Amino acid sequence: MAEKKLSKKVSAISLGCDKNRVDLEKMLFKLQSYGHTIVEDPQEADIVIVNTCAFITPAKEEAIGHIFEMCALKTQKIVEKVVVSGCLSQRHKDELVKQIPEVDAFLLAKDNDNICQIVESLYNVENSKPANKQGRIFTTRGSYAYLKIAEGCSNVCSYCTIPRIKGRYISFPIEEIVDEAKYLAKNKFKEIVLVAQDVTRYGEDLYGKNCLLELLKKLCKIDGIEWIRIHYAYPEKVDDDLLEFMVNERKICNYLDMPLQHIDGEILTSMRRRLDEYSTRSLLGRIKQNFPEIALRTTFIVGYPGETKKAFSKLCNFVEETKFDYAGFFTYFREENTPSYFMTNQISKFVKNLRLKKIRKIQQRVATQKVEEKIGKTYRTLIDYFDENKGVFVGHTEFLSPTVDFGVEIVDNGNIEVGQFVYAKFVDFDGENFKGACYESSK
Repeated sequence: MAEKKLSKKVSAISLGCDKNRVDLEKMLFKLQSYGHTIVEDPQEADIVIVNTCAFITPAKEEAIGHIFEMCALKTQKIVEKVVVSGCLSQRHKDELVKQIPEVDAFLLAKDNDNICQIVESLYNVENSKPANKQGRIFTTRGSYAYLKIAEGCSNVCSYCTIPRIKGRYISFPIEEIVDEAKYLAKNKFKEIVLVAQDVTRYGEDLYGKNCLLELLKKLCKIDGIEWIRIHYAYPEKVDDDLLEFMVNERKICNYLDMPLQHIDGEILTSMRRRLDEYSTRSLLGRIKQNFPEIALRTTFIVGYPGETKKAFSKLCNFVEETKFDYAGFFTYFREENTPSYFMTNQISKFVKNLRLKKIRKIQQRVATQKVEEKIGKTYRTLIDYFDENKGVFVGHTEFLSPTVDFGVEIVDNGNIEVGQFVYAKFVDFDGENFKGACYESSK
């Protein structure tokens, strides 16, 4: 065992996606195992790690803002070192080294495993041997944890920077994923959220065939895990076998996060999406007719280059007719080194924002209807945490993904505990969360 020559306080700011969050949690575990102390408040830390996203321009701007804030703390001698990890560092390291010299280290993905040695080098301490011990310091607030099953992406969507940042799709071995899921169960997590850039492509690169169902079946056998949620399913890979397994296996949440991005055929072709308009509508029709219990979340891009008034109108009608349980909308951002960056028929920022405002109003009407349908009904709810400011417990249901969708607020009746399942009757909605009345615990 290496001699512990450093003992610093480390804090982290996680701005990346759930996949980056898992990477950060593993880095924090390595640092703690080495002998460092993990603290929540950056102003109480010696070292601050800013874990960044670089998917779209606003994410980059947010990350740079936090980096400058931490560098200001360093200038004030409140913190000693600032380290930047995640996709912004991966994508723009060379430029950032020149532009923000106050940062002590910009990490590439390959550097994550050697975080302890990198910190040692920042303090001119002789490098110790990398520790083999694996684990995570959890940064989520709740009874759920993310389980990353693959890295990278081999899809070639015209607007997306992920393949350039993360590389090609690489599935992790089933045995490793199952072992990590058992580790999560041992740490009392009741729900695991499977994440990857494309969960539904799992195993094709590693095993020569799609192995998502095989993986799910193994995960369902783990004692302690009650819910398994699937995030980021690409529509061309969602078939009846997967849908039937979801509704028939009690541990699989009847919830599917399936980004569609658009519905107009010409736009989908330009985006290099693999499913055309007809196939997309056909898939959604099958789900709603044969698997109505599955809640659908999706995302759309508005103002993509060449999006005509007619194409946008078609998207609006599609959203209004389909009535997704949840839908997110983003204006198109012109990202460097993507095929769509070089397209000449760009849409003005003014028009994009107008379209965003219009389509969000449509979905708001749909969401209001969906909310009203749930009032008065009772749902099994997993308690995530206690909100001391409001004096209520906050949880989520099978059809509400934590942090992404609405929460459920429940007044303490003296029998509620974090990590417990309860049956809650939805009695109201305040625009952000459902109000639930707990009347029975659920084992």
